[in-house]
Amino acid sequence: MDLKTFKLLHPVKYYKDYLENNIRPDGRELEELRPLAISFGVIKNADGSAIVKVGNTTVVCGIKAELASPKALEPHRGFFVPNLELSPVSSPSYRPGPPCDEAQVYSQSLADAINNARCIDLQDLCVSPGKLVWTLYCDLVCLDHDGCVFDAAIIALVSALHTVKLPSIRYNADTEETEVDTAKLSPLAVHCVPVTTSFVMVSDRLVADPSAEEEKLATTALTVTVSDGKMNFFNQSGGDPMDSATLKKCTDSAVKRERSVKKMIQSMRDKLSNKMEQ
Repeated sequence: MDLKTFKLLHPVKYYKDYLENNIRPDGRELEELRPLAISFGVIKNADGSAIVKVGNTTVVCGIKAELASPKALEPHRGFFVPNLELSPVSSPSYRPGPPCDEAQVYSQSLADAINNARCIDLQDLCVSPGKLVWTLYCDLVCLDHDGCVFDAAIIALVSALHTVKLPSIRYNADTEETEVDTAKLSPLAVHCVPVTTSFVMVSDRLVADPSAEEEKLATTALTVTVSDGKMNFFNQSGGDPMDSATLKKCTDSAVKRERSVKKMIQSMRDKLSNKMEQ
């Protein structure tokens, strides 16, 4: 029996043979993360955009800012509306049509992660209290799904937020007339960089940054979101509770990744600023 056939017929045994030697089929060690690449300003017509690649998983984010009336009970707060689409071209698992349940859960989780970390202050989006605020429509599309889509999505979203620039607005409360000055652009204040790192248990082995195949074989899934070196979101699904040593290992790995992503985003911002000055 050739290797491909064996993998197809006995996927768990195939992976277990690798994991017992502390290595994975793609050559990574069990706790090794895949390479990360970030690019800013990839969509010209967007007010902010970025594309992120984690291994083969690719997510692009475009942000469009529009003026709207605030809620009556929150007159000083704007709106932040993320939406993640799992494109049919990203995986055979998805079909054209309305968003699947998985995509809707991801979209809500993105909103929760940004809000819980206080990544942006919705009061910064207020133009005129009770009259006019900004709404940030954040559209994310998964172009290639090879595991950890949410990890890639949150990095793409935060990266895109760092590129958002809003035009100057003059609002006349008496006449309700609005003047938009696109010559004067102000960057959106981004207060932190929440980063999520996912882990799974496969054949009783902890695996970091799992591929799509590893996610399918997992008995337990764990996500850790870190911001400013502190954990602000933790979720575990399936399997038995992990012991404290395993949880600490996951948290330490997530903290290291957050530091790395922050440095990468800061480096991209510095390059962008230097280009604009030239």
